[in-house]
Amino acid sequence: MLSAQQLEAYITQNLACEYIKVLGDDGTHFESVIVSNAFVGKSMLQQHQLVYSALGDRMRSEIHALSMKTYTPEQWSKLSA
Repeated sequence: MLSAQQLEAYITQNLACEYIKVLGDDGTHFESVIVSNAFVGKSMLQQHQLVYSALGDRMRSEIHALSMKTYTPEQWSKLSA
């Protein structure tokens, strides 16, 4: 069974994140907030595709569902102000 911390590690191994928080309690369904400079100038779909790419085949095998909220650092700073 996959933990939220393992999922965070999988993402950050392949995607530079300024902030990341993953929550999940059943080992297959997760919610996440991800802030990355890699998202600058990209649509939400492209941002999610970057995360899926960082996870590789794990999305097909270990992870059943991943809800994502993705932000650029600028967007994130406005939300947390």
